Amino acid sequence: MTEEIIIAGFGGQGVLSMGKILAYSGIMQDQEVSWMPSYGPEMRGGTANVTVILSDDRISSPILNEYDTAILLNQQSMDKFEATVKKGGTLLYDPNGIIKHPSRKDINIYQVEGAEEAAKMESTKTFNMIVLGAYLKLKPIVIMENVIKGLKKSLPSRHHHLVPLNEKAITRGMEVVKTIQTV
Repeated sequence: MTEEIIIAGFGGQGVLSMGKILAYSGIMQDQEVSWMPSYGPEMRGGTANVTVILSDDRISSPILNEYDTAILLNQQSMDKFEATVKKGGTLLYDPNGIIKHPSRKDINIYQVEGAEEAAKMESTKTFNMIVLGAYLKLKPIVIMENVIKGLKKSLPSRHHHLVPLNEKAITRGMEVVKTIQTV
């Protein structure tokens, strides 16, 4: 099994954290892992993306032109990365702020209203965990126990009291992901 993922959105949406948690989760599961972030000079509001590869085999290169899955969280990312999803691959997106929805007919498309659900939970910082939960519902490539270990590994210990809230957000994402199209 090899899963090649791009996660893209604005800085401040937790894009890099989501990728890091996936990477740590894969490590906890004895998988080969690559985590390659890319972001502009702005801390918040600029664009950010991360390529994550989880594999049972050695990873030859962290640089990819096509992905099994794209998790896209803003219009700029949709414009840039929709075309890079492999035929038959998966595109997961949050419709908040998306004007031009995905139009490809040869990929699986799913939607999660992460921003709306995070607002309902009264914790906007859970946005990325809701999206991660939606992804893990679609592709359970790492088990929840390892996701929690990955979350603890990526969070500073002073924030470990937030782990139960993040676990609840992951579960919520699994519950609210919607199928738009399957091929």
